[in-house]
Amino acid sequence: MLALLVAGPVLAQTTITGVRDVNDRIDDINEIVAEDMERAEDAARFGNPEARAGLSGSASIGYSGKTGNNESQEFSGGVRLSYAQGNFVQTLGAAVDFAEDGVGKTKEDIFAVYDANYYFDQSFYGFVLARLEADGLASTAGDVRRDGFLGFGPGYRVVNTPDMTWRLQAGIGVSYLEDGLRNSVTETGYLAASRFYYRINDGVFMTNDTDVLASDSALRVNNDLGVNFRVTDAVSTRISYLSEYNDNRAIRTDNKLGVSLVFGF
Repeated sequence: MLALLVAGPVLAQTTITGVRDVNDRIDDINEIVAEDMERAEDAARFGNPEARAGLSGSASIGYSGKTGNNESQEFSGGVRLSYAQGNFVQTLGAAVDFAEDGVGKTKEDIFAVYDANYYFDQSFYGFVLARLEADGLASTAGDVRRDGFLGFGPGYRVVNTPDMTWRLQAGIGVSYLEDGLRNSVTETGYLAASRFYYRINDGVFMTNDTDVLASDSALRVNNDLGVNFRVTDAVSTRISYLSEYNDNRAIRTDNKLGVSLVFGF
C-alpha cells in the first residue's frame, strides 16, 4: 500500500515538472540511433528468411481525446500480417491515422504495403511489391491524394558465403499519383536493387544497398554505404553515407553522413 501511495505523487511530479518530456526525448534519441544501426540488418542477407507456416501477425490501436480549453481527438492503428505456405511468403501491412479538433478533421491518412516472395531455390526467387498512401484531406494541386505503386520481377543471389553476400533483383512496375484536385498521372517504371555485404574481420563489416527507379518523369537512385564496427562487446559504431539522386530536381543529389555510437555499461 505504501508503494502505491508513493508512486502516485512521483508519477504526477514527473509529468507536471517536465521530467517525463526529457526522458521521452532521451528515448527518442536512443530509437533514432537504434534505427540507424539496424539499417545494416537484412533478414534475407544470408538466405531465404525463415517464416512461420500459416497465418501470423500483430495489430495495435491508440486513441486520445482532449477537452477543456482545446478539444481534439486522435486515433491511430496498424496491422501486419504474414502468410507462409511452402516456398511462397506474403506480408501485408496497413496503418491509419485520423485526427480532428474543434473545427474539423486535421488528419486522415491511410497507408498499406504488400510484399510477396516465391523462392524457387536458394538462389533464384520472384517478388511482388505494392504500396498505397492516401490523404483524405488533400484539396489542392500541391497535395497528394493518392500515391501508389505495384511492381514485380525476379531476384538472384550472385554470392552467398558467410563472409560475402550479394543479391540482385530487377523488375517492372506501375506508379499512380493523384493530387488534391483529382488530377492523376500513371507511369510505367523500371526498378533494380542490389544488396551487398562483406565481413572484413570478426569486428568489422560493410554493407552497400542500392535502389534504382526509372520512369518517364524521373530517374531516382538511392545508395546507402555503411561500415559497422564492434569495438568491444559493449561498444558498437556505424558510419554511413546515404546518397539520394533525382534528376527531376534543381539540385539532383542529396547526401547524408551518419555516425552512430552505442555504449552499454
